[in-house]
Amino acid sequence: MVVDVADDSPLMTEEPFGPIAPIVPFGTIEEVAHRANAVTYGLASYAFTRSHATATAVGSLLESGMVGVNSTAVSTPETPFGGVKESGYGIEGGIEGLEGYTVKKFVVEA
Repeated sequence: MVVDVADDSPLMTEEPFGPIAPIVPFGTIEEVAHRANAVTYGLASYAFTRSHATATAVGSLLESGMVGVNSTAVSTPETPFGGVKESGYGIEGGIEGLEGYTVKKFVVEA
């Protein structure tokens, strides 16, 4: 855990791979989303709250492939796994991961 991290520090602008949690004060959920979405990465985001309204807002506002609210378990075999922006292209896992291997065809017969 690291506290009072500057928005322009590498911890806040690069994609960390490891168990690290920057703790930064904020005023509104919109401010948090703006700061989080300012980075070029978007694999997974996490939020911890007691408020259902906050949980819903965070899930909607954050630009990432997966959002964990009150949980760090954002990946299971039956659900899609993938990021957005510089964190990846495409989805693996779940039915969504199989779509890249299918061919769809629409046939009309009269």
